[in-house]
Parts: sequence; structure tokens; C-alpha cells
Amino acid sequence: MKLKRRDFRLDIITLLGSITAITIASFGLYRWAAGDLLMAGFDFAVVAIVCLPVVYAWRTGDSRRAGNALSIFNSGATCVACMLGGHTALTWTYLVLLTNFFIAHRWLAVACNLALIAAIQALPDFFHDGIHAMSVLISALLITVFSFIFASRTQDDRARLERLAALDALTGLPNRRTMERVLSDAVEAFQRSGRGFGLVVLDLDKFKEVNDLYGHAAGDAAIADLASILRFEMRRNDQVFRFGGEEFVVLVEVDSSADLEAATERLRKAVRGALRGPGGRITISLGSALLREQEKTWHDWFSRADAALYRAKSAGRDNYVIADDLF
Repeated sequence: MKLKRRDFRLDIITLLGSITAITIASFGLYRWAAGDLLMAGFDFAVVAIVCLPVVYAWRTGDSRRAGNALSIFNSGATCVACMLGGHTALTWTYLVLLTNFFIAHRWLAVACNLALIAAIQALPDFFHDGIHAMSVLISALLITVFSFIFASRTQDDRARLERLAALDALTGLPNRRTMERVLSDAVEAFQRSGRGFGLVVLDLDKFKEVNDLYGHAAGDAAIADLASILRFEMRRNDQVFRFGGEEFVVLVEVDSSADLEAATERLRKAVRGALRGPGGRITISLGSALLREQEKTWHDWFSRADAALYRAKSAGRDNYVIADDLF
């Protein structure tokens, strides 16, 4: 199953769209009952159009375009509401100025807000007097400025937290959560376009002895050094992840089993020649598997590579086995 990241913007679009649709529909029903058919028709049209970006976002997962469209429409609809309903529609204006920053790109939200503010200021006979117009202008600009600052900080903080959540603290490599998503994407790419991928699962030989004899600090140092070596050995399209403990996973883009074997042996030799601990040389064992057509999820693919790893360790360590060799 593909791991999906929670979409904060989609949550806001859904919540805002639902509340807006229900609220405006209520006004529409009231106006219809009161005989104000023009405003009732406008309210029902707004409800229908508000629902479109929400449905689009849920069907496609493209919350960015849906949010941008909803922001543009909300701003335009608010301007029309001010034209039809007068200054009593200002309550909606302040709400739209605020929520634009949570559903759209921040610079698009700024543009929508400024356009809405300018349009309202240009409406004839909309304000009681000049003081009222100036008060609304200043309030709207302050809402825009503070909303922009808050949204910018929130988006930056969320992006930073997402990056941290995707990395292993000790090695700085992508963690298992990220690996699952990337491997799912690789399987989809293989099924769609036939791009070849190989998976290498490896771990440190006799790692427990390093911890028992020299302490966990030495074990952590060995893991960190191994991560550095693997990172250096990655080619342009290769990726390395820390799976957990002393186990690492490498995704390589290859065309054949021979290419995968060459990549696996290159990693084994690189680590054998460079990785040292308090007790001397530290080696690794590796298991590799080429992605096959019948494998629809990454789990089956990973299981073959993992089985090859245990076969390599059973054969004496500092060794590798290609999964196809098992059959």
C-alpha cells in the first residue's frame, strides 16, 4: 500500500468549503422564502461553484490547484456580494481575506486580497463616509499582512517538520517511512513505463560483537560511517535509506540482473575497503533483487531481497546473494 502524506491544505479546503456551502445555502433558503429571488439565486450559485474545487481536490488529490481556484472564486464572489448586498457583506470579506492564505499559495492569496480590497474601495456609495472607507481599508490591509506572516511561518515550519520526519536522526539518511513511499513509487514507475529497478538490502556483519565489546557509541559510529560510505557510493539515480538498526536499503536503477550484481559487489568492496571500527575492519552482507512484473507492491520485492541477505549471512558474511540465484 502506498504511503500518503497528510494534506493540510486539503483538510482546510474541505472544512472551509463545507462550512461555506452550508452557511450560504441557509441564507439562500431564507432569502428564497422571503421572496428575494435574485440574492437567493446568487447564494445557490455560490454553493454550487464552491463545491466544485472541493470535489476536484478529493478526486485528484491536487489540493494546490483546487485551493488556488477556490481562493480566486471566493474573492470574486465576495466582491459581487458587496455589490448586491452593500456594506453588510463586509463580514464575509474579512473571513475571505483571512482564509485565502490557508487554501492558496501565499502570493496568490496576496494578489486576491489586494484585488478584492481595491474592488470594494471602488464601489460607488458603498461606504457611509470617508472615515468608514479608510477604516475598512486599514483593517483589510492589516488582516492581509498578519495573515501573510502567519501563513508563511506556518508553511515553513510544516515543511521543516516534514523534512525532519523523513530523515533518520543518527545518519541523516531517509528513514523507513520515506523508503516505503519511494519504493511504492518505483513499483508504479516500473508498471507504467518499464523502468528497471534493483533493491539491495544490507547490514553490518557481527554488529552485536561491536556493541558488546566496545559499547553502543562505537556501534553508532560504525552505523554513521557506513551511511557516509553508502551516500558517497550512490550514483545519480540511486537512493539509500536506513531501514532500522544496522540494516540499510539501497534502490538502484538498473536494466539487468548483471547490472544489479555489479552494483551490489561495488558496494561490498567499497565498505570492505573503507569501514573500520575499534577492532579493525568491519564488513557487510548484502541481498539484492531485481523488480519483477508480477510484484505489484514493494513488500514482495523487499522480501526477496531480504531473504537473499539472510542467505548471504548464512554463507559466511562479507558476501552477497542475488535473489534470482535462490531459484
